[in-house]
Amino acid sequence: MNLNTNFLFDLASLSVGEHYYWSLGGYTVHGQVLLISWFVFALLAVVSFLGNKQLDPVPTGLQNITESFTEYIVDLTKTQVGEEEYESWVPFIGTLFLFIFVSNWTGALIPWRVLEIPNGELAAPTNDINTTAALALLTSVSYFYAGINKKGLGYFKRYVSPAVFLLPINILEDFSKPLSLSFRLFGNILADELVVAVLVSLVPLVIPIPIMLLGLFTSAVQALVFSTLAGAYVGESLEDHH
Repeated sequence: MNLNTNFLFDLASLSVGEHYYWSLGGYTVHGQVLLISWFVFALLAVVSFLGNKQLDPVPTGLQNITESFTEYIVDLTKTQVGEEEYESWVPFIGTLFLFIFVSNWTGALIPWRVLEIPNGELAAPTNDINTTAALALLTSVSYFYAGINKKGLGYFKRYVSPAVFLLPINILEDFSKPLSLSFRLFGNILADELVVAVLVSLVPLVIPIPIMLLGLFTSAVQALVFSTLAGAYVGESLEDHH
C-alpha cells in the first residue's frame, strides 16, 4: 500500500521545465501558471468590455470580432449539445474555448521566456499539465452533472446499456475521457513551444516564423477540439437512450 502511494506521489511530482513555485495555504503551486492565467482573464475582460460597451446595430471593429466569436461558440454548442438544451451550456463551452484559445495564442505569440522572474520561467497556462487536467476534470464534472440533473440516478443505466457485460468498458471510458483531454492539449502545446524555442536558439531569424504560424493554427485547433469534445460529452449525457 505504501509502495503504491509513494509511486503516485512520485508520478504527481514529475514536471517539465523550470517552475516558479508559490506556497498557498500549505500547498505548493506553479506561480507562473497563475500569473499568465490572470493575464489571460484580464485580456478577455478588457476585450469583452471594450467590444460591448457601446453596441451598434451594425457591428464594426472590436464589436464585430466579439460578436463573431459569440456566434461561433453558440453554433458550436448547439451542434454538440443539441438544439433543445444548448442555451444553458453556451457560457461553459464558451469559457473553455476562449480561455484555451487565448492561453494557447499567448504562448505562441508572446516570448514569455524573455521576461525574467526570480526562478523558473513563464509560459502559456496550457503548457502545464495541472491546468489541462483541471479543465478536463471540470469537463467530466459538468457532463456528469448534466446527465444526473436531467435523468437522476437513471443516468447510470448507461453503464449497462446495451448489455451488462459492458459495465467495465463504460466505466473505463469515463476515466479515459479526462486523461485524453488533458494529455492531448498539454502535449500539443508543450511540443509546439519546445520546437519554437529550439529553432529560435539555433536559427533565430527566418526559420522559426513559419513554425510559429503553424503553432498559431495548431493552438486554435486544440481549443476547438477540446471545446467540441466537451460539448459532445455533455450532449451524450443529455441524450435519451432507448
